[in-house]
Amino acid sequence: MAIAHASGSRLPATDRRRQLLETALDLFSRKGFGGATTKEIAAAAGVTEAIIFRHFPSKQALYTAVLDYRHESEVMQAWLAETKDCMERNDDAGLMRAIAQKLIQTYRRDARLQRLLLFAALEGHEGGLAHNRQLAIPVFSLLCQYVARRQKEGALRDYDAGMVIAAIAGMATHFAMMTEMFGFPCDTPDDVVVETFTSILMNGIKPGKKKAKRTK
Repeated sequence: MAIAHASGSRLPATDRRRQLLETALDLFSRKGFGGATTKEIAAAAGVTEAIIFRHFPSKQALYTAVLDYRHESEVMQAWLAETKDCMERNDDAGLMRAIAQKLIQTYRRDARLQRLLLFAALEGHEGGLAHNRQLAIPVFSLLCQYVARRQKEGALRDYDAGMVIAAIAGMATHFAMMTEMFGFPCDTPDDVVVETFTSILMNGIKPGKKKAKRTK
């Protein structure tokens, strides 16, 4: 939700910037980059367009800042810390669980960023999509490097590491999208869904037990 303030009220620069980012996120998620105007964003925030351009030099700069804002949030940083802890402990199942849980919770808490990115794909807004890839690919690469290391150690089957991460992320994202955005009913609690997806993946990538050699 956008942060509402009385028109004309003065806020510290950091608070005003956060208000504009929240308001822009709300409108971009409902209208896309092409549909939302800086005039509308200013009106929703109770300020003039000049205030927006005082903080952001262009509409594209505002859009990019919205993506950065969500990526740098405390919730995102806490999740990154959790995943690094799992990797340091070689907790394979814990890492997969953390990925699935994060993706589902993201939709449950606030699906605006996901809607914004879907709009970007539908609009062909390559600038927004490219910036999102710049933010997401380093995280994806880090996860892939972990899987590759664990495969070399014999802890995981030798599937393509990227496909392993895509598998757990894909299950969680599709489930969250179907239930949160498209309204498909599901009586199973999210924590049970996460455990189920984690179990499905781990049973598929854990090495099988070696068969004992037959003695003549």
